[in-house]
Amino acid sequence: MTDITLNHIARIEGHARLDLKIEEGKVKECKLGSTEGSRYFQGLLVGRRWDDAPEITSRICGICSSAHGVASVMALEKAFGVKATEQTIRLRELQTIGERIRSHAAHIYFLALPDYLGYKSAVEMAPEFGNEIKRALRLVKLGNEMVTAVSGRVMHQVATQVGGFGKMPVQKELDDFRKRLIEAKKDIFETAKVVAGLKYPEFKSDTQFFSLHEKDKYAVSYGNIKVGETIFKQENYLDVIKEYHEPYSNCNFVVKEGKTYYVGALARVNNNFSNLSGAAKDFCKEVGFKIPDYNSFKNNIAQGIELIHYWEDTIRILEGFKIKREEPARFKANNGHGIAANEAPRGTLWHEYRVKDGKLTFANVIAPTTQQLRNIQDDIAKYVQMMLDSGKKKEEMPLEIEKLVRSYDPCISCATHFLEINWK
Repeated sequence: MTDITLNHIARIEGHARLDLKIEEGKVKECKLGSTEGSRYFQGLLVGRRWDDAPEITSRICGICSSAHGVASVMALEKAFGVKATEQTIRLRELQTIGERIRSHAAHIYFLALPDYLGYKSAVEMAPEFGNEIKRALRLVKLGNEMVTAVSGRVMHQVATQVGGFGKMPVQKELDDFRKRLIEAKKDIFETAKVVAGLKYPEFKSDTQFFSLHEKDKYAVSYGNIKVGETIFKQENYLDVIKEYHEPYSNCNFVVKEGKTYYVGALARVNNNFSNLSGAAKDFCKEVGFKIPDYNSFKNNIAQGIELIHYWEDTIRILEGFKIKREEPARFKANNGHGIAANEAPRGTLWHEYRVKDGKLTFANVIAPTTQQLRNIQDDIAKYVQMMLDSGKKKEEMPLEIEKLVRSYDPCISCATHFLEINWK
């Protein structure tokens, strides 16, 4: 019996642990768990006023605070029968895209790239790859300031509200962003080229792809759910996916009909390829990226493809976009039940609430990484078996395993929100 234990998988959002048992050249056991403590966000919401939900849930993740905030207000809108205006929908998408830009840039340069260039961290990379680090910082800053311009501040946004925005963006800032995006073209395309030019293992995940889907646009915050060849409405999500708990992890796991599925940039690109921008499609053709691509390592490339798409699509959205003064919608917030999905950088995010007499009686949040974990775990088992069959040395495997885990861009701290206590 041979054991491989990784007590601390670094350069992901949060911390994970892996235990592998190998017997006679075969993987017998693979357990990927969290070393983070449970944070009980769902329990914290119960009994509070309904409008506390966006404020509290945006604290689940410091990277995806905007995605949580938008998902929260959308779920509450469904609970109370509030319909967002076209301008509100567009502004929420711009806010979400800004977060996507900063997150993808941070993951590509600071979390994933050091593995492929032979460094332990981006800090070690800096002397030789200073231009790349500066490029990353410019893109992170661009995304941060885009989120701030739309939603009030860079983290834990306050302007995004049920039925609209408490404070409208400044027109000049949006006009300036269009100019800045045009100027960022080189940084965007060079980033995509960097990840497309890396050498990835030949690997195929046994999975199905899961994401938001719209007929005539690349889905960001609205639409139905597409998984495999099936499309279903958001409110039916618990008829399709199931959460369960493993004793070795503080995160829940999620499956569809007992099988794993993939969320994130690779899932979105595979499911929505026809709705990518022209520049993104041209890039795919240039680098030979074809769908469906089942290589989990190539989520890095998919993030680069998304950067090009969002760059071009946001320039289009902002062209001639004029802010109209709108007050948030008026509504009664007494009783209701709402479910909403939003695409966070790492994949589909779910918020569900029940409200009675203006207070939350139930809350369920399913983060992307919660849905990723089982797929990552199964991918690790398959990839380790591939390495064993090819004669790879045991001491060479940990880095390869970590490269696979980091390709998912998982947020373990976000996934440990769950509550396993029955609150009365």
